[in-house]
Amino acid sequence: MNWQPLYEQLAEQLKAGAELPFWQDFYVSICKAFLVADRWQLYLKGIATTLQLTVIALAIGVVLGMAVAVIRTAHDQQLPGRRNPILGLINVLCKVYTTVIRGTPMMVQLLIWGFVIFKSSRNYAMVGALGLGINSGAYVAEIVRGGLMSVDGGQMEAGRSLGLNYFDTMRFIVVPQAFKNILPSLGNEFITLFKDTSLVSAIGGAELVYYAKGIGGKIYDYMYPYIGIAVMYLIFVLILTWLQGKLERRLRQSDRR
Repeated sequence: MNWQPLYEQLAEQLKAGAELPFWQDFYVSICKAFLVADRWQLYLKGIATTLQLTVIALAIGVVLGMAVAVIRTAHDQQLPGRRNPILGLINVLCKVYTTVIRGTPMMVQLLIWGFVIFKSSRNYAMVGALGLGINSGAYVAEIVRGGLMSVDGGQMEAGRSLGLNYFDTMRFIVVPQAFKNILPSLGNEFITLFKDTSLVSAIGGAELVYYAKGIGGKIYDYMYPYIGIAVMYLIFVLILTWLQGKLERRLRQSDRR
């Protein structure tokens, strides 16, 4: 379907001061927001950047969160009278990290990363990904730590009795069992992280909200670009939720076997 002739005809009527029916006015607004000047390509570009930010931030968050969770769990599981002072110091730093990150707004953190710490950088998207990853790491750490602590202590003792050291016991025995417990929470954190990429536009990151805002400024109408990206976010969240549910069902089936 060639949308342009009808759009040009209706646009001329609007310029002449004509009152259009709702569906014609709606058609013109949709064309201006998504089709004129191939603006749909900007939305695709924004989606690609949003997904890239999500993957990078997720990788940072998972690695950082796992490290913090293992350190804090190892500290809590020390036997009385056999406390390691170095591990205790690192544990204090990890507690400060999780407390500060979880106790301050994401927006404020991104503004600090973008306009204070990396104020000379022009790679706003990567600065935003770093800020998102460090923020996510604090929440992942608490999610993973809760999952590790939920595994029966006898599992750790069984691994150590087999001659495994602490980290091998965690890797081969404790973590696989904890993963099933923390998967729903990790999935929710991933979905939240995907939506939080919209905040990167506050420091100049060129993601989906950034392009929608730019298009709205050009056509003097923000409603349709913003509603359009809201639908895009919703579609991706529904897909991610479906994938998460499918993985959870598969894990439950493996438990029954």
